[in-house]
Amino acid sequence: MDVRFDDATEAFRQEVRTWLEAHVPREPLPSAPEMAFEHMRTWQKKMYDAGWAGIHWPKSYGGRGATLLEQAVFQQELARVQAPPMANTLGLMIVGPTLMAHGTEAQKKRYIPPILSADEIWCQGFSEPNAGSDLASLQTRAVEDGDDFIINGQKIWTSMAHCADLCLLLTRTDLQAPKH
Repeated sequence: MDVRFDDATEAFRQEVRTWLEAHVPREPLPSAPEMAFEHMRTWQKKMYDAGWAGIHWPKSYGGRGATLLEQAVFQQELARVQAPPMANTLGLMIVGPTLMAHGTEAQKKRYIPPILSADEIWCQGFSEPNAGSDLASLQTRAVEDGDDFIINGQKIWTSMAHCADLCLLLTRTDLQAPKH
């Protein structure tokens, strides 16, 4: 089986490799969590400034519009140089793509740029006491109140909460709706 890439993909690999070799941080992630987070945020901002953050995002939203093959090559090269992770993984992988697909134009304009640049960090609020991550057992409620929602409930083990500006929060808005 021949698993060699075509010339265009190899040219892309070389572009990624050249940039990473010139810019990847040489020092390891600090052991103190706050310092490690700032190290990751600085790395994401550097990636953003060079057009590498959100490589899988469409160009119209500030991404690179990379193909699946280019994304795989990109991840290989990040692993090869042991690049640090980016700070806003939840925003890049879940929140941003969800907004692109389902958000209003106002939401896209407001939230997408700071996700890419790591100016705003997202956490996720899924797990609850007596439910863990079983979303069918969610008890946290959101009750509409004009243009707002009143949230009542409790979350535990909220990934990145200590660094986050915003939370992707799962709640129940209709207690009569099926749980699955």
